[in-house]
Amino acid sequence: MVKKMVGKSDSGDKTSGTRLPLNRERIFAAAVEIADKRGVGAVTMREVASRLEVEAMSLYNHVANKDDILDGMVDVVIDQFDLPADTGHWREAMRLRAISAHQLFGLHPWVPPLLDSRKSSGPSRLRYFEWVLGTLFQAGFSLTGAGRAFSLLDSYIYGFSIQQMNAAGDGEASPEEIATALMHAIPADTYPNLYRMTLNSMQTGYDAEADFAFGLELILDGLQRILKESKEK
Repeated sequence: MVKKMVGKSDSGDKTSGTRLPLNRERIFAAAVEIADKRGVGAVTMREVASRLEVEAMSLYNHVANKDDILDGMVDVVIDQFDLPADTGHWREAMRLRAISAHQLFGLHPWVPPLLDSRKSSGPSRLRYFEWVLGTLFQAGFSLTGAGRAFSLLDSYIYGFSIQQMNAAGDGEASPEEIATALMHAIPADTYPNLYRMTLNSMQTGYDAEADFAFGLELILDGLQRILKESKEK
């Protein structure tokens, strides 16, 4: 489950007229709000400063540049990942963190494409790496096995979210409207299998959460089998 929501970047106390002190936390929160509403491309020093009702130059007292802000935005979201310490089993721990990351990426769809492009890691991201690897090592995965398991799980979580974001497009068309448009573009006699699948999607609806859970369980099943086989050697 998502642990908490990103805080609002209020520019000050409207009742007393006082202005909250500027700091990195408020800058990152403002940038996240901009990205959520308009995409990460809209995040600039000028836009963040405008949202906080300060001069753009004042941001440089707290952040080095736009890249510093982007790194901070990623860290703000990763800090909300559910990293349970007491599940008693690596599989349940990986499942919970995957679900929480998936939920957060739904709220902040700009994160997955941005995450792996960052060249530096903040403290939240480093803690996340340490937790995942520690959980897998404790379960008995080797160095190579843990690295592959980590990469496989994150590739699935990030990739699923990116696919959903691309399918949503500008968000103006509903899944039903998209399916209807596809039906008109797919001749049933030429593409019978694709036509059947699209028709079924229109009739039953698309359950993204069920699809995500299905794929996640398959991956966890495979990792559990590999771990068991490695212990039996």
